[in-house]
Amino acid sequence: MMFFDPMYFLFLAPAMLLAFWAQMKVKSTYAEAMQVDARLSGAAAARHILDEAGLQNVGIEQTDGFLSDHYDPGHRVLRLSPEVYSSRSAAAVGIAAHEAGHALQHAHGYMPLSIRNAAVPAARFGPVGFMILLILGFLMSSQLLIWLGIAFFSGVVFFQLINLPVEFDASNRAKQILTDYQIVDSQGSAAVSSVLNAAAWTYVAGTLQSILTLLYYIMRFGGVGSDD
Repeated sequence: MMFFDPMYFLFLAPAMLLAFWAQMKVKSTYAEAMQVDARLSGAAAARHILDEAGLQNVGIEQTDGFLSDHYDPGHRVLRLSPEVYSSRSAAAVGIAAHEAGHALQHAHGYMPLSIRNAAVPAARFGPVGFMILLILGFLMSSQLLIWLGIAFFSGVVFFQLINLPVEFDASNRAKQILTDYQIVDSQGSAAVSSVLNAAAWTYVAGTLQSILTLLYYIMRFGGVGSDD
């Protein structure tokens, strides 16, 4: 019952549908924006943005994968996927500028980023601790273990919530910088906005899914809908 509860999927249906739509939107806007020319490649645009901000010590590397782009604050390096790294397109410079935006946040001590970085262990180990404690609690009929598991999962929700302003701010920085530095024209600026706005919906969907998951388990083991 606990592991195959149809109510779980009904409960999470809005988030799942939003996530599916967001992924399709990202793919379509990315493909369209890849056809819009930019003055620089993604790597060159990121380098220009970082250098203008005095962040010559932040490196830029190419990494494997599709849309695997990210900023590594521990090593102070931007890692860009092959297409983003080398392509001279609105999609490439938009994504690269977004990741550069995270480096600017880091350099300027942007508080939500600091909180998010501190919450990374909770996001990484929370789901594992949640499942272990939930299973043990269910098998041992221990409400305490179950609620400890739910508490672990709440760390994931906290990470997702604090991640939203971090990602939105990085995208806003990217849009403004690309226009100010004239790396894209008006058509390119519109394409960048489309890609980054679509990507924002994936973060919203992920946050909604984690919140609904937490609420489901609170209701499931809080006496609402429970058949104990």
